[in-house]
Amino acid sequence: MEAIRTEALSKTYLKGLRQRKVLALNNLSLTVADGEIFGFLGPNGAGKSTTIKLLCDLIRPTSGRAAILGQDVGRPEARRQIGYLPENPTFYAFLTGWELLEFHGTLHGMHQSLIQEHGKRLLDMLELADAAHRPLRTYSKGMVQRLGIAAALIHDPQVLIFDEPMSGLDPVGRKLVADLMLDMRDRGKVVFFSTHILHDVEVICDRIGIITNGESRFTGTLPDMISESFSSYEVLLRRVSPEQIEALTQKGHNPTSFEDKVKVKVLKGDLVTFLASFMQEGMELISIEPERLGLEDFFIRFVTSAPQD
Repeated sequence: MEAIRTEALSKTYLKGLRQRKVLALNNLSLTVADGEIFGFLGPNGAGKSTTIKLLCDLIRPTSGRAAILGQDVGRPEARRQIGYLPENPTFYAFLTGWELLEFHGTLHGMHQSLIQEHGKRLLDMLELADAAHRPLRTYSKGMVQRLGIAAALIHDPQVLIFDEPMSGLDPVGRKLVADLMLDMRDRGKVVFFSTHILHDVEVICDRIGIITNGESRFTGTLPDMISESFSSYEVLLRRVSPEQIEALTQKGHNPTSFEDKVKVKVLKGDLVTFLASFMQEGMELISIEPERLGLEDFFIRFVTSAPQD
C-alpha cells in the first residue's frame, strides 16, 4: 500500500502588505510505500517544511491533494496514523520527560498501561530513561529533540513524518535516531523525513527526493541516483606499453601509471568502443569502476542548476 501520496500538490502564500503571491510548492507528486524510509532533501526555503505541514494537515493546499494510507489528510482517520516531529519542537519546561509522554499518550486516547509500555521502550531506545523524571528545562537541545521523537511515537503510528530530526544531535544521538528509524522500518512502518545531513540519508534511506524552489527535481532509489550521478568510468589496466600510454594520452584518457598498472578515464558513452580497442591491443583489464558523485555533490548539482526566482 502507498503510505503517502501527493498529487499535483501546490501551496501559495500571500506575503507583505501588498499580499504578493509566493509559490512555496508547485505541483508536487510523489509516493512513499509502507516499510520505506524516504529522505526529503532541499536547500532552505525549498518547500520541505511546507510539504510536511500539508501532509499533517497543519495547513491547507492551494491546489492538489495529499493522502495518508489512502485517506485524505483532512480526515481524522489519516491524522491518527501520523507521528509528527516539527523542525524545532518546544515543550513546557516545567514538565518532566515522562509527564510529556503521558500527556501525548492521553491526547491520543491511550490507556495508562499502554503509555507505560510504549514510553519505557522509547525512553530506553533513545537513552533518556535516566532523565525521564527531570524537568525539561534541564535537558540539552539534543535531549529535547530525542524526547520529541519519543512523543511522536508514543501512540505507535504507522506513518512517521519528521522535519529535520537530526537537528541539534551529536553523533551518538544521530546514531540512536537512525537506529530507531531502521527499527521502525523493520516493523513495517514508513518514515518520511527532511534533513540537511546527507551522510545519514546515504546510510538509512531506501529512496530520496530532492526539491528546489518548490518543485521536485529527483525521486528515486540510491542506485537510481548512482546511475544518474556518473559520467565516466575509471578503468585499471596492466601490460600497457609506453607507446600505448602515449596513444591513450592523445585520446584524452588521462592515463596515470603506478607500479605495473595504468589507470585511465573513459567517458560513459565510450566504454564499449574503448574495450574493443584495448582488447585488440593486448592490454589486460583489471577492473572498471564508475566515477560517481557522492550524494553531497549530486545534491549540490541539482541545487545550483535549479532556476532561481
